[in-house]
Formats: sequence, C-alpha cells, structure tokens
Amino acid sequence: MEQDPRRVSGAWVFLGTRVPVAALFENLEDGISVTDFVELFPGVTQEQARLVLEHAARSTAAAVA
Repeated sequence: MEQDPRRVSGAWVFLGTRVPVAALFENLEDGISVTDFVELFPGVTQEQARLVLEHAARSTAAAVA
C-alpha cells in the first residue's frame, strides 16, 4: 500500500496503482470474491489483496484485545 496526498485525494492505494484499498472492502461487502476483485482492477494482485486483508485482521484483533 502507499499513500500520496497528491494522488486519489490522499487515500491509501494498492502499490503502483490508483485503486483505493477501500475499494477491496467495498467490493467484498457487495459479495465479490478477491479473485473477481483482482480481475476487475488490473494492477492489483492476489498477494496484495491477501496482505491487506491480513493486516486488517491483525489490526482488528489488536483493537479487540
């Protein structure tokens, strides 16, 4: 992930893309699989999506503990 205040209004995006990380979560909420998400957003890899989801899981677990 990367963040640049001059790109995509400073939103966190997948490295090397203009795809906001939030788009992954929005699409998952809408029932789209990670595989389909990666196909819909060229430049985002399965590995990138997996790492974002793992980070979110760790962050959530830490917040609950």
